[in-house]
Amino acid sequence: MRDGKGLELLDLEPEEIEEITEKTHIPNEIGRCIYRRLFELKTMGELTEYDVLLMDINLKTFSDITGACERIKNTPIPYSYSLFLKKFIFIYVTTMPLAFVSSFGYWSILLTTFVFYVLVSMEVLAEEIEDPFGTDENDLPTDELASKIKQGIDEVLS
Repeated sequence: MRDGKGLELLDLEPEEIEEITEKTHIPNEIGRCIYRRLFELKTMGELTEYDVLLMDINLKTFSDITGACERIKNTPIPYSYSLFLKKFIFIYVTTMPLAFVSSFGYWSILLTTFVFYVLVSMEVLAEEIEDPFGTDENDLPTDELASKIKQGIDEVLS
């Protein structure tokens, strides 16, 4: 079951998926579902108190890591920095031929063009990696990471 948010990896019931996707903070809701299942397994006698404590530590770590990822996602490069970088590149590249023309002659045009290409490419790369948690081509493969984590958990619990 695929909803675009990686929830097909969790072996959830359809009503749980619907409940999770209705919430505004999906990671907290997933954590709540995991806690609910954890206590169901404890009630059924499949987990000991020690097992629950170990899972509780892991779930709290999951929550901390989720918070750190949200801070990364929600902290963009300030517009003033981006604007300053663009202005600096423009001024640097427009004045660069003046400095190199006496040494390189007409080759200073090619040199300046190359330097401009490199600097603008670095600025575009910075904008591209600013939000690593999306579904763009250069974003982190979070669905694949979740799948590997699920496989590891399945191995541990089987």
